Amino acid sequence: MKELFRLFAAFFKMGLFTFGGGLAMLPLIQRTVVEDYQWMTEEEMIDCIAVTQAMPGVIAINAATYVGNKRKGFTGALSATLGVILPSFIVIILAVLFLGAIGENRYVDGAFTGIKAASCGLILYSAYKLGKQTINGWLAGILALASFIPVAFFNLNAVFAILCGALIGYIAVVIKSARDKKGEQEGDKKR
Repeated sequence: MKELFRLFAAFFKMGLFTFGGGLAMLPLIQRTVVEDYQWMTEEEMIDCIAVTQAMPGVIAINAATYVGNKRKGFTGALSATLGVILPSFIVIILAVLFLGAIGENRYVDGAFTGIKAASCGLILYSAYKLGKQTINGWLAGILALASFIPVAFFNLNAVFAILCGALIGYIAVVIKSARDKKGEQEGDKKR
């Protein structure tokens, strides 16, 4: 029960204090899950992010569900998911109640502009940190760049970029495997 409350509280805190959506939450989720609570390793977190981005829905909710399920099964998934959803629900209810009274307030507009800028910074930081962990080698770097450009600038569906990257990665593994086999055979002939 204590672990379920910790899952709920950790994700509630993230949901309450993170603006900018799931991508902006990723650095905080990663730090909380990997460093603070050590619920997952770096490699498991990378898998979590890959799975949650491939699934339909909000990344933060998918990540909370994934982490909760990994820790405590269905009840853990439910606790973490409710934790990350509840703050947004409360804030939306309060915003609807009080936004009419605030109206066009320049201070509120300025605060939202600052929040947008901070969210962009968090997303860039998350992309940098994940890229540093996952892009190891020249082929991975070329694939990442070749996937990013068409998705970001030419509105290519990310599914196509993922499929093309998977195909190229598979071909690279087959070629490397064939080269390694050939090298082993040549080494056996020399003996």
